[in-house]
Amino acid sequence: MSGRVVLVTGGSRGIGLEIVRAFAREGDRVWFNDLREEQVQATAAALAAEGLAVTGRACDVTSFAEVGALIEAVVAAEGRLDVLVNNAGITRDALMMRMGEDQWQAVLQTNLTGCFHTIRHAVKPMMKQRSGRIVNIASVVGVMGNAGQANYSAAKAGVIGLTKTMARELAGRNVLVNAVAPGYIETDMTAQLPEAAKEELSRRIPLGRHGQAAEVAGVVLFLAGPASGYITGQVLQVDGGMHM
Repeated sequence: MSGRVVLVTGGSRGIGLEIVRAFAREGDRVWFNDLREEQVQATAAALAAEGLAVTGRACDVTSFAEVGALIEAVVAAEGRLDVLVNNAGITRDALMMRMGEDQWQAVLQTNLTGCFHTIRHAVKPMMKQRSGRIVNIASVVGVMGNAGQANYSAAKAGVIGLTKTMARELAGRNVLVNAVAPGYIETDMTAQLPEAAKEELSRRIPLGRHGQAAEVAGVVLFLAGPASGYITGQVLQVDGGMHM
């Protein structure tokens, strides 16, 4: 199934970058976005140095119009869209008693409404071609919750609910929708957590180590490939057993 047209949101760093890299290594035609044009160019250049050709574009996933223009550009250039990976996300951590309205709205708009925007625009070409895979990057905290992350947990729980609903709506057109829920994965985002929070998370992991972005990317590849053709509406936790 190489040669697929793939769009990965938030693909310039962390888990998103590793997903872009994994699909490009498979020989797929990969597009990705980032909020900043300079980061898009830097990521594309770094991957080109690895021998991987990808296409990047600046796009704010909180903008319905910008997302629509991005997906229109992908379909116009490639003729189709086979795989959508909703990875774009941010954190604005605080205990509820200290959380501001701006912190709440920023995370919900990016992590949840951003998924709505991309799916809303992607379903048209996917339904027309009667095939497609949508993989939403949720989080284990969307399943179990986490103190100090009410906004992030709520957004990721919403992504899980959105995943299951879209799986039901799109199954008749052979569009499969699943979610991956990473646990404690070593990225620049998790590096910002307080040391006490990192230590507490580490104690909860039965495998006794932190996860790697490549391990999440491998599961995304599986859900986009032929071996997962009878899987939809599921949430696969990549968390080392942190939540069972």
